[in-house]
Amino acid sequence: MAGEGRPKNDLVNRLSRIEGQVREITKMVEQDKYCLEILTQVAAACQALQSVALLRLDGHINHCVVEAARVDGPEHEAKLKEVSDAIARLIRA
Repeated sequence: MAGEGRPKNDLVNRLSRIEGQVREITKMVEQDKYCLEILTQVAAACQALQSVALLRLDGHINHCVVEAARVDGPEHEAKLKEVSDAIARLIRA
């Protein structure tokens, strides 16, 4: 999604924080930290990733799908199928 600027930077910053969370989880495992502490951190990282996915999906719908909807035809149908499939993958994750 070209030209996003700020939202792209926000997503990159969020992903960098998640990367740090995952590194900390690795350290916790290496240090034999209490299992439930590790599980709590894993859940937090998963939730953070889910948040990134939802933000990206929202951006895709508001940019790519809206643009495709303006032009009726095969691209329109393909984008709707594509976003439907993406939502299904997120729900299963």
